[in-house]
Order: sequence, then C-alpha cells, then structure tokens
Amino acid sequence: MKRFTKTFAVFCAILMIALGSVSSFAASYSTYTYSIDGEQLPSPDAYTPEKVIDSKKIGLEKALNAPTAIEVDNDGNVYIADPNNNRIVVLNRYYAYKYEISTFVNSDGVADSLSGAEGLFIWEGYTIENEEYIKEKLIYVADTLNRRIVVFDAEGNYIRTIREPSGEVIDASEIYRPVALAVDSSGRIYVVSSMTYQGIISLTNEGEFAGYIGAQKVTYNALQLIWRKFQSAEQLAKQDKNISTEYNNIAIDDEGFVYVTNGAIEESTLSSAIRSGNDDYAPVKKLNTSGTDIMRRNGFFMPAGEITFRSYARTSEGSTVPYGPSHIVDVALGPANTWSIIDDKRSKIYTYDDNGNLLFAFGDMGTQMGNMQKVCSITYQDEKMIVLDKQTSSFTVYSRTDYGDLLITAIENNNKRMYSRALDDWNEILKSNNNFDAAYIGIGKAYYRLGQWETAMDYFERAYDTDNYSDAFGKWRKEWVEKYIWVIPIVVIVFCVAVAEFFKFANRVNRKATVSGKKKTFWEEVLYAFHLIFHPFDGFWDLKHEKRGSVRAAFFILALAVASFAYQSIGRAYIFNPRGGYTSIIGQLSGLLVPIILGSTANWCLTTLFDGEGSFKDIFVAICYSLTPIVMFVPLATLLTHIVTNSEAGFVNLLLGLCYVWVGMLLFFGTMVTHDYSMGKNVITLLGTVVCACVIMFIMVLFSSLLMKMVSFVSQIITEVTYG
Repeated sequence: MKRFTKTFAVFCAILMIALGSVSSFAASYSTYTYSIDGEQLPSPDAYTPEKVIDSKKIGLEKALNAPTAIEVDNDGNVYIADPNNNRIVVLNRYYAYKYEISTFVNSDGVADSLSGAEGLFIWEGYTIENEEYIKEKLIYVADTLNRRIVVFDAEGNYIRTIREPSGEVIDASEIYRPVALAVDSSGRIYVVSSMTYQGIISLTNEGEFAGYIGAQKVTYNALQLIWRKFQSAEQLAKQDKNISTEYNNIAIDDEGFVYVTNGAIEESTLSSAIRSGNDDYAPVKKLNTSGTDIMRRNGFFMPAGEITFRSYARTSEGSTVPYGPSHIVDVALGPANTWSIIDDKRSKIYTYDDNGNLLFAFGDMGTQMGNMQKVCSITYQDEKMIVLDKQTSSFTVYSRTDYGDLLITAIENNNKRMYSRALDDWNEILKSNNNFDAAYIGIGKAYYRLGQWETAMDYFERAYDTDNYSDAFGKWRKEWVEKYIWVIPIVVIVFCVAVAEFFKFANRVNRKATVSGKKKTFWEEVLYAFHLIFHPFDGFWDLKHEKRGSVRAAFFILALAVASFAYQSIGRAYIFNPRGGYTSIIGQLSGLLVPIILGSTANWCLTTLFDGEGSFKDIFVAICYSLTPIVMFVPLATLLTHIVTNSEAGFVNLLLGLCYVWVGMLLFFGTMVTHDYSMGKNVITLLGTVVCACVIMFIMVLFSSLLMKMVSFVSQIITEVTYG
C-alpha cells in the first residue's frame, strides 16, 4: 500500500509539472487583432510553435553566428545567410544540413570567397535552351562586404558575379553595400543597399544599372525650407542624405510587385503617420516597376505593426518594456495574397491580407518556445512559417492551426470569386472569433457579390467598413430608385414649393410689420431673420434702429441653431458617423453659447473704446440673427447624409461650407452696421476682438486657478483647526 501511495504521489507530481509546462507554453504569447479604436482583441491562434531548430539540430560543425536572413525554395529547402561565418547554409525541407556556400572559383579562374554575405534570394523559373524551356533554380547572394552579388546554381556551383554599379551612377559619397535583394521572373534584380538613400537599386538581368525606385519622401519644416534657399548644392545633398532613410529588406511576388520595409523612419514621424494614415511614411510599401507605391491600406490602421504603444520608456522587473512604434525588419509573402512583417523591437509577427486588413498578430520576447529574442527574418514553407532569431542563432517553425487553415481557405475562395464557399468559411470563422472584423467584411463582400445589398451593408457596418458600405448602399439606392422612380420628382417638387411658399409667407409678414406701426409680435421678430439674411445692410440697420428684432427672438434663433447641431450630431448617416459618436444637447449649448457670450463681451469692450455705436444687447442680438443660415442648412445637410454615398459626400460638405461662409459674412456686416464702422475699421476691430477674447479667457483661467488655490488653502486651515 505504501509503495502504491508513493507511486501515485510521484505520478501526480509529474502530471502537475507537465500541466504546468503546457500552461506555460500556452501563455508564451497571445494572438490578437485590433478594433477600430485601437484596442487589442483576442483571437484564436493562427500559428503555433512546432519546433526550434539550432545549429546542433541542423548538424553543423561550425555553429551559426548571428544569421541575418532565411529563405525557402519551392521544394521546401531552407537557406540561411550566416555573414559572420561568411557562408550560406543550405538545409533540406526537414532542416537537416545539405551543404554550404562559402568558397568558390570565380569566372577568372581565381579562388574566391564570400565576405559578410547578409542576404540571399532563390530564383526559380524557366530558361530557353535549344528552343526548349528548362526549369532552373539560382541562388543570388548579397555578398555585402565584397560589394557585389554572386549567383550560384541549385547545387551551390558558381555561375557569375554582378559587380558594383559604376561610380558615375552611385554617388561618390556613398558605399554600395547590398544587404538584401529580389529578382523578378524576367531576371530583373532589385537591390537593397544599407548605405543608399535614393531608394531601391534596379539592375537588368545582365547587372547593368537601370535606375532607382521608391525613394522615401523627404519633408522639411518652415525653418528648413528658408535655410535651404541659402545652402549650396553640396550642402543640400548632404542634408537630403541625412534626412532620407534607406530600406532594410525586400520581397517580390509572382506578378513582379516589390514589397520593401523601412526601419529607419524617425519614431515621431512614424507615430504621426500611423495616427493620420499618411502612407508617405509607411514602413512597408508595395512598389510597381516604376517605383509607385500601390499598396492597399483599407484596414482601420495602416500596416505598421503595433498600433497601441507607449511613447516613453518604462521598466518592468528590471528590464525595459518596448515602447514606440514597431521597428519593421522584414516582410514575407504568404498564401492567398497574405503577407507578414516582423518587429524586432518586440519579436512579433503581423499578418495582413491584400487589402491591408490585420488578420492576426502574435509573438513576444522571451525564452519559452514560440518566443524569440531578436527576430531578423521571416519566410513561408508551404503551410508553415519560419522565423529567424539573430540573437539565439536559431529559427522557430510555426505550424498553421485549423483556425489558420480556415482563414486562408476563406481568403482563397474570396480571391477566386467562390463567394458562396467563402461565406460559409467566414461564418465558421466568426464562430471561433466574433471579434474578427475581417470576417464581417468577408461576409459582407460575399453578400455584395450575391446582390444582397442590405445584408451586405449590415455586415460592413459591424466592421466599420464605410467604403464597402457606401458601395453596397449605392447599389441598394439604385435598385430602390428604379423601383420608386415616381417618388423622387414628387418629393423634389413638394420641397421646392414648400420652401417657396414659406419665404412668400415670411415676406408678407415682414412687409406688413414694416407699415403696421404696431408693436412687433414674437413671430414677426423671428420671421424678420429671413429678411435680414438676404438684405444684411438694411436688415441690421432696421434690427437696431427700428427695433425689428428682440432678445427673446435672438434666444429662440440661438435655441434653433443648438437644436440643429444636436440633430446633426445624432442624425448623421452611418457613412458620416460610423462610430456613432455624438455631443449632448448641453455640450452643444455650451459650445455655441460660450463663444457668443465671449465674442459679444470682447467686441463690446473693444468698440466702447473706439466709438462703437452698438450696446452689448445690440451685439448679442446681431450675432444670434446671423445664425439663421445654420437653422436652414444644417438639418438639410444632415438629411442628405442618408441619401448620398462616399463619393458624393462633397455635396454635403459644399452645402455646409456655403452655410458657414454665409454666417461669417452676416457676422462681418452685422458688426459693421451695428457700430456704423467703415469696412477697414471693422476688419481691424474684429481682429482686435479675437485678441481681446483670448485675453479674457486667460484672465478667467488665471482667476479660476487662484480661486481654486484659495479654496484649497482655506480647506487645509479648517482641517488643521478641526483635527489639530
């Protein structure tokens, strides 16, 4: 019995250790996506770590030493650039050692060797020999320290050397140091040089210089622009070189489009670009043969790795937590037009679809299986993903999960226009991950292709995809118009007649009030605003001298303006307000009333000193009557948001722009007539009003601060007396 008890205890201990290991492994990293608000949303694992391969498992006599690049050919063979050992290590698809490329006899018959080779590319295609197509595999090596590209065949035999471009082409102040390269199907070579800032170097199949593509845009502040006027050509070139940034890695797809990564963009510039969506400073670009960036960035944020990050350093358990935007060091092209980038600052992998939507992100720094110390290169091997760790001189093989398989299948079906199958796949994905916005978009696109516009709009709305929602809405609107075409002219005619009759009625009331000689009623004072906005000079004169308006009518118009903005806040269509944000009626009231009171006070204080004839009451009433176009146009523009698409949004913005210009003109002429100023004096007075308003705000802030300190001081004295 004792023996059984001991055996059972040992078994339980082993089981607990095993479960602890599994738990530790499961918690080694989390997979997530981002919401439209930049919040991390947990996601099922698309890839899980299968194994870690180091020099010992490969079977190397001389261990890898800080390798820099890893590639896979169509047969699954793995190639590793090991620059500190001046070699390229070749493995079979099972990660066992095959051979290495280090020394060779060059075309001059002289013994030669690689030196600090940091990059490589495996080209596979067909060449014509004796009018027959022959399949060929070539290994292009970026022989960095020797400043050249060396080409080998599939067995590692030397083929040829592509020398450094001539000095007439490359700036004499630069050093040609190829660190990465890619070759298209026709043999055109694209080279990343670590000390070249003009962009990617393009070479012909024979190695002749063809030009630069994709140079990073340079911007200057106002002071730099002025200073550049006085600089020499040499100084300008030096400044451009210091400001421009060079690329650090490259990949190429089957259609010849080049993906490049730039890890040298200043963090402040990159942070601003992520927030604003400025793709001029995107860390990953997709270039065509002319160097134009054609990458689609239709996701919530541009593909840039981490979106939510700290902008300052912080330590945790004695180590510094990564902060700032991601530092992207490599890009790899995956199945179904997906692609992945790696962040060596956090050792994370981010995968996107062809539209720039983040599919998933995972990884972390650490020593547990699945985590890495310093990622430097990424590639795909069929359904597996391989990531190279420079610090540990090893690579991790990740296997795609069932969820990952389902995700790729859905994207493939969508790309192949098999929308019914894609719809089933996306619905299955949502069962596993209802936070996945790309699934809602995929379902929406499937319904869109099937002609079910309203259902598509519903799914696009769930994913905050306003562009696709707008397209589906446009199709639904067209279908509705074709069905109810007779309704549109009726609505337009009724609206125009109603507006015309209203203005005729207002005109009759205003003419009657002019000659009646009686005290004006409230509604007569309100309707006078519709005469004033078309006849500002006579209108503001009569508003003040003939008492055609009143304070009560001014407050009523102000209330209508507040209500108009409140309706705009809550009544805009989804396309114009996808997040459903709004401002409360109290916020709208304070947002309009406070500037009016402040402007009236500042203008009255200033015009009192400069012979202004208007009282505070006159100024306030004139400002409120000037808001009448807001009451007319803002509700109308809000209604129009429900019948226009994204491409037609300019009409709504034009209407609002005309409204605000009209209000501004009324404010200008109202102030001029109220104070009986000339136009020049009125301009100066309005500028002074703005300055005076700023001074009043400063005094109010200062007074409130002093008042708070006094209250705090008295409170502390009372506390001391009470408990002393």
